Amino acid sequence: MQKLIHLVMDYAPGDLACAEVISAMAAQIPGDYHWHLTSVHSFDTISTGFVVAQLGNQTQQLRPQDTLIYANCAPRKDRREARTNNEGEGFLYGVLESGVRVMAVNSGYSLSFVRDELKELWTLQVDVGGSQFRSRDNFPKLVGQAARGDTSFLIERLDPKEVIPPPPPSAIGYIDSFGNLKTTIRDGDQTLNNLTPGERVIAEINGVEMAVTVAAGSFNVKEGDIALAPGSSGHSRKFWEIFQRGGSAWHTYKKPRPGATITLRR
Repeated sequence: MQKLIHLVMDYAPGDLACAEVISAMAAQIPGDYHWHLTSVHSFDTISTGFVVAQLGNQTQQLRPQDTLIYANCAPRKDRREARTNNEGEGFLYGVLESGVRVMAVNSGYSLSFVRDELKELWTLQVDVGGSQFRSRDNFPKLVGQAARGDTSFLIERLDPKEVIPPPPPSAIGYIDSFGNLKTTIRDGDQTLNNLTPGERVIAEINGVEMAVTVAAGSFNVKEGDIALAPGSSGHSRKFWEIFQRGGSAWHTYKKPRPGATITLRR
């Protein structure tokens, strides 16, 4: 049986921190697992959550049966006062309706996009302090235990609705390498009511206004045009994207960050 661990973290590929985490994980994870790293920008819990949901909610045809996600983006902004012993946000264990297991720091929006799909969520017996580098020093041992099927570290079952915030509405959720702006606007959202393919609307992000074409897909607009259309993320309920055919919507919109609010109007 194929086995896969997704590492989702705010360390750049090739960075020393990334190498140290992978080394610490390799010391704990059984050798029959494949690995993959997805990197997000520093402290970007919105993109972290978006990635966790896209990978965690995949159907069985798109992933190995045994899939485990280890997500660590911990800006430690849950409290503004000085911290004792490098303490940070809590580390949680969850099981999605898909069967994918998720181990993640409960920071910001890191678990928001799977909030409704978590059929189990638990606190863990783990030292949340003692190190500035918890993703290397504290967490890999527990991920290794989970990979071996040992969940003796579970302590208290939680209600996801009580401890995880919902995703931000009408915002940028993730920016891909082509400069496409994957939004948190989904099929069925009220924001999309009465929009008709082919019409032009104004999409404003961080004070930058652009006329965009409501489209049914990536190639329903002319080269260079900016479009708003259902994207490739979101599975059965697609997230919409703002993209520029043959260009970068991110550059055209003056490089907004994930979380930036999107306003649509005629």
